[in-house]
Amino acid sequence: MKKENNQIKRVWHLLDAKEKILGRLSCEIAILLRGKNKVSFAPHKDEGDFVVVVNAEKIKVTGRKEEQKVYQNYSGYPGGLKTRKYKDAFAKNPVWVLKRAVRGMLPDNKLRKPMLSRLKVFSGAEHSYGQHFSEES
Repeated sequence: MKKENNQIKRVWHLLDAKEKILGRLSCEIAILLRGKNKVSFAPHKDEGDFVVVVNAEKIKVTGRKEEQKVYQNYSGYPGGLKTRKYKDAFAKNPVWVLKRAVRGMLPDNKLRKPMLSRLKVFSGAEHSYGQHFSEES
């Protein structure tokens, strides 16, 4: 967390998405990626941490979102509106659903892309970033 020679010390966080609600987990991830949990937070600086999320396939949504939530993508051409339901998107790629939710909670500026590059999401319980976590984590 401390700066040394203008270097930002980034901490690695491991989150388990099992039985967590999509929106609440996404909000928690966005806070860590932006660095809002740090004392030195400033909106124009990118001082966020790395976040590794496991068990993305076990995320829950509240209410009837599973049947009613729709993702839309518009190409800009007539007839270019593509829609797909949450249920289909989640069945095909639960990692995409979580990344999309987090992306929507980050600011839409030049800092969004580097923040999202520090987000690592895995569908199952196994991940390849074990060397970055210490024993006390």
